[in-house]
Amino acid sequence: MSGNQPLAARMRPISLDQIVGQAHLIFPGSPLELLADGKGSTSVLLWGPPGVGKTTIASVVAHRTSRRFVELSATSAGVADVRKTLAAAHKALEKGEQTLVFIDEIHRFSKAQQDVLLPAVESGLISLIGATTENPSFSVNSALISRSILLVLRPVENSDVVILLSRALKEDPVLSTTGIGFEDSALDIIADLSSGDVRQALNRLETAMATAQAAGKHIIDREVLEQVTGFALQRYDRDGDQHYDIISAFIKSLRGSDPDAALHWLARMIEAGEDPRFIARRLVVHASEDVGMADPSVLGIAVAAAQAVQLIGLPEARVNLAQATIAIATAPKSNAAYRGIDAALADVRSGRTGEVPRHLRDSHYPGAKALGHGKSYLYPHDFEHAVAVQQYLPDAVLGTKYYRPTVNGFEQTVTNRLASIAAMTRKE
Repeated sequence: MSGNQPLAARMRPISLDQIVGQAHLIFPGSPLELLADGKGSTSVLLWGPPGVGKTTIASVVAHRTSRRFVELSATSAGVADVRKTLAAAHKALEKGEQTLVFIDEIHRFSKAQQDVLLPAVESGLISLIGATTENPSFSVNSALISRSILLVLRPVENSDVVILLSRALKEDPVLSTTGIGFEDSALDIIADLSSGDVRQALNRLETAMATAQAAGKHIIDREVLEQVTGFALQRYDRDGDQHYDIISAFIKSLRGSDPDAALHWLARMIEAGEDPRFIARRLVVHASEDVGMADPSVLGIAVAAAQAVQLIGLPEARVNLAQATIAIATAPKSNAAYRGIDAALADVRSGRTGEVPRHLRDSHYPGAKALGHGKSYLYPHDFEHAVAVQQYLPDAVLGTKYYRPTVNGFEQTVTNRLASIAAMTRKE
């Protein structure tokens, strides 16, 4: 590796066991191990935020595999490039050589480009590694997902980031010869600021070293890190008002109905230089998670505050954030929506699903009615109070109650409404 390359490139692992933070995906017999060893032909989709190892995994597999390795970037490759790659894979297979194709940012491929890959993946002409930062359910064709194994990469824990930074200081041919040391907390601070992004952490480390050298310093301390990271570190660091501790206190104050405490923690985050969009996202989440149907209007207030942050930014948007904070803190509380969706997801993930009842199926396409789709469906508006007695859940979870409203705020009205519906359906 050249010293002119970024530290993240120089420290890129050459084996799967050097990859940090993704132990849940890398173990003996894992799909990635089998793919790297040439013992598996399954295609995989790597989904995770930036800087957690997607491209690194592909690079390691490329070094280890005995197959032809072809790399494409969805930002520059077109359908013609994909077809050319598949044609070359055909010729290679005739010679007994298999092909492994890595497509970075596969979510940027159009539907047509992804469709070209389908026959090749299904027939085993190629094995595919696709990397994406976007949810594949929305950005990758469902047919391609069904032909692949989805592997979810997690943000790297701070402790693992520190391990990698320490390794870079010892092993990198450039950093290891500078003679510059680190204060005990310096690597922890860099890890905190990276938010699980290994690439960003390594870039910060390299910049800190360059700054120290330029200033003639022999140790990386708080002062050097402040120069590299900006003013926010002075008030929002590991030794003082930690990012995670303050956002936790903010959330718990909202949930605990204490508007004064919530405003205090909000002010601390704003003054520290926290991204206001991050604060706004948390407000939108907790408007549903902790208030929900106890006061449905609060979600609208939180979303409006998030939009205001995008439109006008700070300092003016501080008032919008404060209004949403007060609305959530003072609203009646219910986590019934949060518990309801998690209970439903747990059933789906455990396989408690079943087929869509025939009378609920789509009957608008040709041939649907011949299959009995939509037959006997009761249109609720044809009945008194718009309530029709029929089965809506699949058989596998029939009778399950996911949503259990409280008696707080507007949810008391919802509770009464559901009781009335139940009474009407029992009469039927």
